[in-house]
Amino acid sequence: MIQKSLDLKLARIHADPYGSKEFILADAKDADMALAIGAPGRSPEVHSGELRYRSLAEFRDIITQIVEAKLVDIMLMSASTSEVLTIHKRLFDNSPVTPAVRANDTTDIHIIRGSKYPSSPSLPFRTATLDHIQCGHIDCKPEERHLGANLGLYSITFNNDAVLDRAALEEYKQFRLEAERKGFRHFLEVFDPNQPEAVEASQLPGFINDAIVRTLGGVTSKGRPLFLKMVYHGPKAMEELVHYDPHLIVGILGGSAGTTYDAFKLLSEAKKYGARVALFGRKINNAENQLAFIHFLRLIADGEICAEDAVKAYHGVLQRLGIKPYRSLNDDMQLQTNVMSYGGNGVVISVPPSTGEAKKNKEPVATCACKNTAHTACGCQNKQTNKPEANGTVDFTKMTAAQKIAYHKARWNRILG
Repeated sequence: MIQKSLDLKLARIHADPYGSKEFILADAKDADMALAIGAPGRSPEVHSGELRYRSLAEFRDIITQIVEAKLVDIMLMSASTSEVLTIHKRLFDNSPVTPAVRANDTTDIHIIRGSKYPSSPSLPFRTATLDHIQCGHIDCKPEERHLGANLGLYSITFNNDAVLDRAALEEYKQFRLEAERKGFRHFLEVFDPNQPEAVEASQLPGFINDAIVRTLGGVTSKGRPLFLKMVYHGPKAMEELVHYDPHLIVGILGGSAGTTYDAFKLLSEAKKYGARVALFGRKINNAENQLAFIHFLRLIADGEICAEDAVKAYHGVLQRLGIKPYRSLNDDMQLQTNVMSYGGNGVVISVPPSTGEAKKNKEPVATCACKNTAHTACGCQNKQTNKPEANGTVDFTKMTAAQKIAYHKARWNRILG
């Protein structure tokens, strides 16, 4: 079997944590364990006024195309999809791409039409067993454990509730013990609280960082996750976690679809401040052309192109392919509100405008998601003070390194105190 790019990159990162330029890119195609019927995404055959989703077979065909293109390092799937593609079709045998499976599915990601699960306190749950992930049936024989996936995503949601969080930690402990016995590797996804007001907004980045460090403080190397998957809470929080332990490799999750610039800029910014992994699901699955979209994610991850140029180039590819974009280039270059969790709650991280540019242009800047430019009270749940923060852009290419540092320091001093 060909050597996996994931293993090569992990080894290089650990050999030189601060100097390595390696970046791990994953496609999260495990949404059938969350979004159910809607997981494959909208069908290109949909017409105005209709809503039609792709079939599961079409979804798996797209996964196959992406794996064969070798643009990602990890393909994350449900256990049922992995059984078809990994165990039966042997898709990954001669591929540098590593198959991975969602190993648990807490109740806050049960996005079922008409349900209240995402807004109810998260409870631990595991549909798949490690044996079924590794060999397709219960009680694998030792020689069968290599047949399926040997990497899984385990997710945990901290709600700042001692009873709920203790139960979640107990389940994670049992998973780690079983995984170590069966030679199963994992990476850890840490969701923001899915309960409103669980943590005061300005304290959330620190709460999540501390929860991660405390969770793993008693875990020795054999039981530790290969890397993390979490919401990007901005430069300060990312740098704090990376500085604490450079061998605790930090990855970001993509969240809702948004604009193409949302996705590309998120990857670029997170990488700049220490992230070494990105796992995008809906952002890829909802793209006009998934292969082209991933191609530019790869170029950004490898430092070959900036986010702004990538959006323009992506639109150029769509034009050459005769694919109508969802948005005009100008609209697709805008940063929108990104809520980075399955259930629709999370922290908004958007690149704000510079004060100088706002004054220069003398145009009102919306201060919240409802686009209110009057700097007055509104009913938006994301309302902020009258400081322009939420939906503008900054041209970092015109700033010196010292200006960038000062800019981000001032911004996070305002947010975090």
